Amino acid sequence: MDTRKLTDVLRATIDPTQRQQAEEQLSQIHKIIGFAPSLLQVVMLSDVDMPVRQAGVIYLKNLVSQHWADREVEPGQPLPFSIHEQDRAMIRDAIVDAVVHAPDLIRVQLAVCVSNIVKHDFPGRWTQIVDKISIYLQNPDAPGWTGALMCLYQLVKNFEYKKPEERGPLNEAMNLLFPMMYQLCVRLLPDQSEQSVLLQKQILKIYFALTQYSLPLDLISREVFSQWMEIVRAVADRPVPEQTNAVDEEDRVDLPWWKCKKWALHILHRMFERYGSPGNVTKEYKEFAEWYLKTFSAGILEVLLKILDQYRRKIYVSPRVIQQTVNYINQGVSHAFSWKFLKPHMFAIVQDVLFPILSYSQADEELWNTDPYEYIRVKFDIFEDFVSPVTAAQTLLHSSCKKRKDMLQKTMHFIMQVLTSPNADPRQKDGALHMVGTLADVLLKTKVYKEQMDDMLCQYVFPEFTSPRGHMRARACWVLHYFSEIKFKEEAVLAEAVRLTTNALLTDQDLPVKVEAAIALQMLLNAQEKAQKYVEPQIRQITLELLTIIRETENDDLTSVMQKIVCTYTEQLMPIAVEMCQHLAATFSQVLETDEGSDEKAITAMGLLNTIETLLTVMEDQPEIMAQLQPTVLQVVGHIFSQSVMEFYEEALSLVYDLTSKNISPDMWKVLELMYQVFQKDGFDYFTDMMPALHNYVTVDTPVFLLYENYVLAMFNMCKAVLTGDAGEDPECHAAKLLEVIILQCKGRIDQCIPSFVELVLQRLTREVKTSELRTMCLQVVIAALYYNPQLLFGTLEKLQLAVSPTESITSHFIKQWIHDTDCFLGLHDRKLCVLGLCTLVNSVVRPVAVNECAAQIIPSLILLFDGLKRAYIAKAQEGEEEEEEEDESDIDQEVLASDEDEIDETNQEYLEKLQRNKTKGSAGSPFNVTSYIQDEDTDDDSDDDYEANEETALESYTTPLDEENCNVDEYVVFKEVLQNIQANDPTWYQVLTANLTTEQQKALQEVMVLADQRKAAAESKRIEQSGGYVFNQQTVPTSFNFGGTPLGR
Repeated sequence: MDTRKLTDVLRATIDPTQRQQAEEQLSQIHKIIGFAPSLLQVVMLSDVDMPVRQAGVIYLKNLVSQHWADREVEPGQPLPFSIHEQDRAMIRDAIVDAVVHAPDLIRVQLAVCVSNIVKHDFPGRWTQIVDKISIYLQNPDAPGWTGALMCLYQLVKNFEYKKPEERGPLNEAMNLLFPMMYQLCVRLLPDQSEQSVLLQKQILKIYFALTQYSLPLDLISREVFSQWMEIVRAVADRPVPEQTNAVDEEDRVDLPWWKCKKWALHILHRMFERYGSPGNVTKEYKEFAEWYLKTFSAGILEVLLKILDQYRRKIYVSPRVIQQTVNYINQGVSHAFSWKFLKPHMFAIVQDVLFPILSYSQADEELWNTDPYEYIRVKFDIFEDFVSPVTAAQTLLHSSCKKRKDMLQKTMHFIMQVLTSPNADPRQKDGALHMVGTLADVLLKTKVYKEQMDDMLCQYVFPEFTSPRGHMRARACWVLHYFSEIKFKEEAVLAEAVRLTTNALLTDQDLPVKVEAAIALQMLLNAQEKAQKYVEPQIRQITLELLTIIRETENDDLTSVMQKIVCTYTEQLMPIAVEMCQHLAATFSQVLETDEGSDEKAITAMGLLNTIETLLTVMEDQPEIMAQLQPTVLQVVGHIFSQSVMEFYEEALSLVYDLTSKNISPDMWKVLELMYQVFQKDGFDYFTDMMPALHNYVTVDTPVFLLYENYVLAMFNMCKAVLTGDAGEDPECHAAKLLEVIILQCKGRIDQCIPSFVELVLQRLTREVKTSELRTMCLQVVIAALYYNPQLLFGTLEKLQLAVSPTESITSHFIKQWIHDTDCFLGLHDRKLCVLGLCTLVNSVVRPVAVNECAAQIIPSLILLFDGLKRAYIAKAQEGEEEEEEEDESDIDQEVLASDEDEIDETNQEYLEKLQRNKTKGSAGSPFNVTSYIQDEDTDDDSDDDYEANEETALESYTTPLDEENCNVDEYVVFKEVLQNIQANDPTWYQVLTANLTTEQQKALQEVMVLADQRKAAAESKRIEQSGGYVFNQQTVPTSFNFGGTPLGR
């Protein structure tokens, strides 16, 4: 392909007058063989203008991202385009050299191409990337190193989060490249020039990506690890060049010297936390951790204490370096070995490092004054917590005072000095109160201090509510928030705390104070029952004020305050519920309109939707209010669906569920049509989220659901799309469940649908099924159809054309598979339906041949099911009786560690081990084929024993008429009547069914009969009692069985 022509077309794409035509031209030629390599050539031509080369490289990046891998051909669809293998081979040959020689602007985009090619072609088609990188790394010419390291970084990044057993190809490559990378780094270390430091930073980033998730001990021996730790220690220790101090502090963070240090500390903390902390590591690192702690603590802590000393002496240290240093020291507090190095310095660290970090800073003040909205955003940004020195300082302060002797006492003594000092700077007072709040939970569990906390609040916190400085008023609210669980000795103190907080929320002029006050109020309401009555008189103003602040700040934490208030003061808020809902909906629209795709906006929008949902949930028993709320909520739902705002589909579907739980208005039936359109357009992956609302449409107003056959058809089409598509087995289980619910809910009214439903699930069983859940769920649809109308089902099965064995009918296959799988039916509902199905089967006038063939297994299968049911009913009854255990009020004094003690977190240890086991345990499920319909499972994860007795299945919450409290179909009674009926009218068949029972099974059968009588009597008694009749004493019930007052049951 002519590179000059291609250059002209690319040049035209950046000219607004020619862009459209040029883009059309590109889309015509991009599929031609030779296009992609020519594009790479143009990008690398140094005599072409930079903007044209950039346009070319971005086009190339998108081409590689979207069309590199071969795609599967969909049946009936045209062949999807992918770059021809000849072109791919040419690009693979040239791309590493291109990355090496390209200028930075181009190199960054080419690196993305490398990443995509590695993902699809390494190691299979592209082992030469390793050779190319190794040639450049060994070359003494410095210009080749940057590009080679960038390619190596892309290679390692592709394996960063993979399990150790999936990292073989990478480890093989690193056997060759890792030593070269080390040699290069050693060579670069003495050179502090910008170019050299940028290369060192890239090497550290590669090391971090290689080791942050698993440490390959076969690749990195102790000797090699020690060499790398020496490099990292040297980088952390060396001073930055003098000239960096001339740069403005805000910009210093981005200088390569500080970035390089940041990565060095990142590595140190990660190695200690994940592999070097005895008692907190998985077992393969147990010995390594012991060795790490003994070998490296002294050397590394010496460097880190030096960094803290610089900070103490007011010499600039970048925020991330401080943060990671403090994090490392925090990890060291737990271990006796590292504590002995830290102990002499720890109080000085609290006083001279943590205290200044926790105090109100110059930067805080500037932000508060110039942009209070941004101030609030930063203070409440959860992502900030991962990088902020303030969070790190809080954590270290907390763990040293909680875990190590005398630390709390010394720290509190220091804090009191600051608070009582007449000429303390307000910033320092802020720092002292910040420390007190950070230690709140420790103080409230320590004998010496918990008695004094009321006085501390009255003396040092309450007065700050009237401080002329906004930040001190905000801090006072913040401290109350952290002390909300205090046991007040006098109620008057609580009343004053609520008064001050409410007043700050309603009258303060500074927005950050209002936000802190709102959150403090929520915490007080959560923790102090007596607080409710003090808030109530002003609840209306508080709520309206809160709505305004939420709109102004779009702060997510405030939406949870609103949810608390709505739940606490439901009755008082009824008159303004509609106004609240409209306000929240308008704020939601505002957030959506101004959203540039930031996470914070999405979190806030989600919070608003959850608040609307809370409002609906608490008002659900108020039909008039619900009817008034509905139009507003429907606007929100309509907006989300019509604009395809997919990230809020789940919340929108929850709102639809709330609006259909009690009754379904004509407008809500229109929403069902809208949901169907959404499903067809882009909602396929949200089927499980739709399920609760779909279940409502079937069960809440069944007559209307059946009135228009399009409703049933829409449900069927969705289930069909899920069961014939590639949604995965969980959504498929939900689809089968929905079919089962429709059959049981509409008994006798949907004969015309049964054949399609049954055919759909049996078709699914002819393809591979990995889990027993999906298999039993599909069988259950057929069992429901049998229970619905046996003759209709058998007629349907006879007509079906499925690829089964020529010697056996589909009916026979189905019955044998079902009886073989009875142990896979779990929970109450599934077992109950299974029992009713088997009863229908043995009692049908015209019995299929297979029933006679399996006759000897039927009663034993039923006994197994009844045994499971008995356990499930007991567990359900017990669940209702269990009460929450009282919270442990133990003091913390016993938890302090002696100087020579380690903190061993045994639960964490177990958790890590378990995680590891789950990671390595592959779940091998057997494929399922109708031609070999009956299979023994080769996994042990399906046996009944692994489940707790009340293993309510995840789908059991989608109830059917069989699960209602007042359901008059009792499976025990039905079984007894069917068996007695057979005994009386068809003794030969009875003989066949029961002849081969063991003594054990006969005894179990007898027990089921006794239970059937007891359940019948209990139900009768309950019915008479409910109709106001007498109550008679029940027969004695076996003590092993307890039906917790509800004999039927879900």
